[in-house]
Amino acid sequence: MRIAVAMSGGVDSSVAALMLLKQGHHVFGLTMRLWSCAEDDVGPRACCGPESQRAAERVAADLGVSHHVVSMQRRFDEAVVADFVSEYARGRTPNPCVRCNSLIKFGELLGLARGLGADALATGHHAIVRRDRQERPLLARSPEAGKDQSYFLYALTPEQLSRAIFPVGGLTKEEVRERAREAGLHVAERAESQDVCFVPRGGLASFLRDRAPESMRAGSIVDREGRVLGEHAGVAMYTVGQRSGLGLSRPTPSYVVAVDTLKNLVIVGDDSDLFADSLTARDPSWIAGEPPGRVFRATAKVRSTAEPAPCTVDVTGVDVRVRFDEPLRAVTPGQAVVLYDGDVVLGGATIDGGGPRVVR
Repeated sequence: MRIAVAMSGGVDSSVAALMLLKQGHHVFGLTMRLWSCAEDDVGPRACCGPESQRAAERVAADLGVSHHVVSMQRRFDEAVVADFVSEYARGRTPNPCVRCNSLIKFGELLGLARGLGADALATGHHAIVRRDRQERPLLARSPEAGKDQSYFLYALTPEQLSRAIFPVGGLTKEEVRERAREAGLHVAERAESQDVCFVPRGGLASFLRDRAPESMRAGSIVDREGRVLGEHAGVAMYTVGQRSGLGLSRPTPSYVVAVDTLKNLVIVGDDSDLFADSLTARDPSWIAGEPPGRVFRATAKVRSTAEPAPCTVDVTGVDVRVRFDEPLRAVTPGQAVVLYDGDVVLGGATIDGGGPRVVR
């Protein structure tokens, strides 16, 4: 089988290539150049940085496989970065990895790999692809809960998933590193990449100030009754559930419970104000191509690190309503709600609101 491996220069994708070679596949490496950044603009762990590209090139050479660097900067900026900035400007907290996986890695890059004769695209994601009785692909969680990345892959289409291979999905992180050590790969101890690969060293505030200055205007922090308690540095810097960085003096801890982008307000409340018994979400994507039913039971994750919570899901057109058996804390607009049946991903959607919500 001819397999392209998306090589980021990290240990996971490097070991993915190693494993496929040992299984007898014809392997070649692809490294995406997603962001125009100088050496001193990004941290050494950023997947768009020059150091990561050099690491991938060295691993490919050590493994004896061909390696190609492909520029996808314009498409990445249009599909991922622009949406990221727009969502923050609307007072929401986006998840760029979801869009990158579905639109860039298993969209643009998979298409390029197929054009180069690849049957499939492999990545270093910690997730598992299975087949049901009809040989349709299923996406399942990695056994190492703390490293599972199925949450970020829910938007893959059935066709994309049928061409996806995750060689390290069934391994723990330490098992991956041990395989790299045994093979003498120099990336065996390399630190993991940062969450938002394209935000430069100057940080999110500087990045958004350049790209969306309207979202970084100072304004008032108010309580739920509208009383002014302090000043914020720009609505884009605040997210539901946030406690640190508010600079308030109150007898009880304050948490961001909503953002009003029209009035340029950050609204705070008590911890109890953060709990929601349901949420609404938009733009659903289903691993099977359709939901398992109009109304069905599942478990839901409202952030990648959350524990799956039992719930009932009601699907109406492009909208999804999720009702939790027990209230969940800090349901955040812009993040993804991902739905599971046991360890199998059913699909997911982008959270619009639920309990705390963005005021427009």
